[in-house]
Amino acid sequence: MIIGTAGHIDHGKTALVRALTGVDTDRLKEEKARGISIALGFAYLPAPDGGVLGFVDVPGHERFVHTMVAGATGIDVVLLVVAADDGVMPQTREHLAIVDLIGIRHGVVALTKADLVTAERRAEATTEITQALAGTGLAGLAVVPVSSLTGEGIDDLRARLFAAARDFGRRAEAGAFRLAVDRSFTLAGTGTVVTGTVLSGRVAVGDRVTVSPTGLAARVRSIHAQNRPAEAGRAGDRCALALTGEAITKDAIHRGDVVLDPALHAPADRIDARLRLLPSETRAVSQWLPVRLHHAATEVGARIVLLDDAPLSPGREGRVQLVLERPIAAAAGDRFVLRDVSASRTLGGGRFLDLRAPARKRRTPERLAQLDALALPSPAAALAALVGRAPWLVDLTAFGRDQALSADERDRLAADLDLVRIADRDREIGLAPDTAATLTRSLGAILDGFHADNPDLPGLGLERLRLQVEPRLPAPAFRALLQGLARAGVVALDGAWVRRPGHVVRLSEAEERLWQRIAPQLAGAERFRPPRVRDLAGLLAVPEPVVRRVLKLSARSARVDEVAHDHYFLRETVAEMVAIAADVAVTSPDGTFTAAQLRDRLDNGRKVAIQILEFFDRHGVTLRRGDLRRMNRHRLDLFGSA
Repeated sequence: MIIGTAGHIDHGKTALVRALTGVDTDRLKEEKARGISIALGFAYLPAPDGGVLGFVDVPGHERFVHTMVAGATGIDVVLLVVAADDGVMPQTREHLAIVDLIGIRHGVVALTKADLVTAERRAEATTEITQALAGTGLAGLAVVPVSSLTGEGIDDLRARLFAAARDFGRRAEAGAFRLAVDRSFTLAGTGTVVTGTVLSGRVAVGDRVTVSPTGLAARVRSIHAQNRPAEAGRAGDRCALALTGEAITKDAIHRGDVVLDPALHAPADRIDARLRLLPSETRAVSQWLPVRLHHAATEVGARIVLLDDAPLSPGREGRVQLVLERPIAAAAGDRFVLRDVSASRTLGGGRFLDLRAPARKRRTPERLAQLDALALPSPAAALAALVGRAPWLVDLTAFGRDQALSADERDRLAADLDLVRIADRDREIGLAPDTAATLTRSLGAILDGFHADNPDLPGLGLERLRLQVEPRLPAPAFRALLQGLARAGVVALDGAWVRRPGHVVRLSEAEERLWQRIAPQLAGAERFRPPRVRDLAGLLAVPEPVVRRVLKLSARSARVDEVAHDHYFLRETVAEMVAIAADVAVTSPDGTFTAAQLRDRLDNGRKVAIQILEFFDRHGVTLRRGDLRRMNRHRLDLFGSA
């Protein structure tokens, strides 16, 4: 468990941690000289149950609130420190507001310097603290009078912290691994080391990780968890990771970076969020207000875009879009704090909802309904709500990544909701069962209607069909859906056409009679150089447009292929030519050959051979290398050739 201090400058936070743990967290020369904390300090206290409590000691000076926020991120319990003689001071209130905004709900209040005041003053200070806590998530915390000088109350406070650790327990190791970096340095004999709090998941020695948002790849060489050598670090641990990698140096990794599972690396610079403005603010938030965003251990400039109709007034909560100056590594559900650009006061804070916020159409009813779903308290509830409202589908791969879920967690959520999952190469789409059934019925009805209106067409173009079906799937997912429906016999796929399995292009009686006259002209010894449409029209004494129409209809029913303009070959002839070209490739060095080589085998003109190869190229059967061709064996079955 991680305990973080909070409180006004010179109220004795560092002295209290030293009294509790025996560790002086002020390690810098300047801190020793000035007598104040400047950087984050760390200490550890063995617990009776064999565990270790980690302490993060934060600066109290108003100039170092950004450092305080970095240290407060990831803590489980707050140790709010208030000096009995001063009572509640400005930084007490700001630190308390920050702790409340980032969602800390467990803690203890230490009333320090209790030896310097009377019993009456202790009571007055306790009343001040109780009033300051009222209205926050920390209302009702116990107040323990202590003195770091005399030792009064230290044992009691330590016992309360041990009890808090037992009650809090260990954070679940759910989620994919993320560690928020607050320090990066070089250690002799070890190399580059980063320290921080594990926000989610688990990491082990030897794991491959990514430093985000820079995208540097690294491997975990060794781990210290809670100040002890360990084989693994888990959510809630203070960890030091020794990293190795081609570009890994202490100067390449900065406070605010996140070391994470490579699957989570997808930096965000436009984030929709829920923001609560502190009651202490005097004005409502204006559109495009510049602010400083604090998230985990990072700080970045941002602008606020209001998404609700009503202005965001002091003490109110609303939906906003945060447009960042640079990308950060984050997860949906993470807490954040906003401060003004002069770094003089905290404005408010809240929770990230969507890391992939749109730049346009960000206030449509459909979009705001999505944000309502994403605002639900758990990924399971959010996913269930998303698939139950427009646009009725969820990119499960992106959802799991942005929610920092492990692959197993994502799969379990999808299974619990009985989602229909459509996978393409790099992502998976999820639909509710009712939505998938409706989509399939709609798709079938569209095809039935098209065939009724266009009996002489082979089917509907894939992209045209996709744009007519709701919900509208991404093109790769739609192709994957059609392939599944084709295996189930719901549709048939014929190149770029989609049709019902029973649909075939039918010629009229007159057209069929003409086809029976045309077919012999395309077969036989001259099959590799058949007559063109104009020649057929002359041979058969039939108008050229009529011949062209019959051949086009025949091409739609896969009887012929139009290899070049008005130059049709029987489908079986095309398959034969593919086999011959493959044989030429096999007998040629490196599998390459020229149009002249193919011409010699087919006994036709070089121009026709070039047209045949260009036809193969268009259908992915050959790969061009200047004037040379190489057969693509993965596509040789396109025309029935093996």
